[in-house]
Amino acid sequence: MSTSYVLISCELGCESAIMDEIRTIRGVEEVCGIYGCSYDIIIKVTDDSQYRLENIIRNIRRITKVKSTQTMIAIEGKRIIR
Repeated sequence: MSTSYVLISCELGCESAIMDEIRTIRGVEEVCGIYGCSYDIIIKVTDDSQYRLENIIRNIRRITKVKSTQTMIAIEGKRIIR
């Protein structure tokens, strides 16, 4: 099972509405607003299929007022949980 993180940049003031819409997308495990960088939202996707990840990202990019996304796929076996 692969884990991916998607950083999302959106128009100012739209973060909550976009997060609510992202929560409805099947396959999205977590959604969190973030500060301190050029992105506004981060999501976590855990999936067995690259095809499904592509569909999730495609659905996010279709949301009105989403400006850009950056996807990071975690390296399996290189995760440390305390």
